[in-house]
Amino acid sequence: MIHLLTDWFAQAQGWLFQALIEPAMFQAGLADFLDDAFEGTEWLLIGLCELVLIFLVLRPMEALLPVHPLSDRRARWNDFLYTFLHRLGLFPVLVFFTVDPLMDGVAGWLRLENVRPFNLENLVPDMGPLLSFALYFVVLDFFDYWYHRAQHGLGWWWGLHSLHHSQQDMNLWSDDRNHLLDDLLRDVYLALIALAIGVPPGQYVLLVSLSRVLQSLQHANVRLHFGRIGERLLVSPRYHRMHHAIGIGHESQGKGSLGGCNFAVQLPVWDILFGTANFTPAFARTGVRDQMPRPRADGSTQPGRDYGRGFWLQQWLGVKRMVEFARRRAG
Repeated sequence: MIHLLTDWFAQAQGWLFQALIEPAMFQAGLADFLDDAFEGTEWLLIGLCELVLIFLVLRPMEALLPVHPLSDRRARWNDFLYTFLHRLGLFPVLVFFTVDPLMDGVAGWLRLENVRPFNLENLVPDMGPLLSFALYFVVLDFFDYWYHRAQHGLGWWWGLHSLHHSQQDMNLWSDDRNHLLDDLLRDVYLALIALAIGVPPGQYVLLVSLSRVLQSLQHANVRLHFGRIGERLLVSPRYHRMHHAIGIGHESQGKGSLGGCNFAVQLPVWDILFGTANFTPAFARTGVRDQMPRPRADGSTQPGRDYGRGFWLQQWLGVKRMVEFARRRAG
């Protein structure tokens, strides 16, 4: 069955490349990049499959088991735009011209220097493909956990990442609601880790796709948890919602202090081991504390911080927060 699905996917990739991508590359004078574009077609097709799967599975779940009614449907539509751009549009093109050449350059330099990257599969003789996939999944998730901790621990980085937390109507499309610079940094980071531990390119594509689908589930507006044991094995929508909880998931040691809880991307074991797990059985409201109106000393009300409603305004405000928080830290 797996071989059949693989064959179907390969045929679809070939057709999409020959029918659309290749003619467009020739028309744009980019024939020198055809080999790279064929690999990019794989990412494009996987992104399309992910969108279909998310809509067919998670959308009905949100309708049947919602945590709360959505109060701002325009915000959900904007999140869909992020997901579309990340998996089918602007972001894959950005990665194609930045991350992919960088990784190819690093790999080529290592070959010229006769340096062989460390390969985790060599630790266990005759390791099967399923076991090696699971091993790479665990190791990449470990490094992703610490990347996420850094996003919440460094002021300038939180200025970017806070865009992701500013969605008060978290939904199935909210996973990709990120600043483009933040996403680019994460993709370079994980690609370098994958190269360092010897993840085969084919497996890396599947690892990224699995991670993205699971993270879409985590962000869905679904009243779902995995039980006492399951909550400690895989990040659930309830567990991750606590990470997005106002004044809890992004704060530590009192009001306004950077930090938080439930940083695990896929496996809660990292939160358990490093003391950042919060298994409170509640479906909390989501957002960032400074979005909330607060009273002034004179009795008037200070409006909350504006994170923007449209894509480009949100990106611009993210850059402004990054500079503001960096200066505040320096001061």
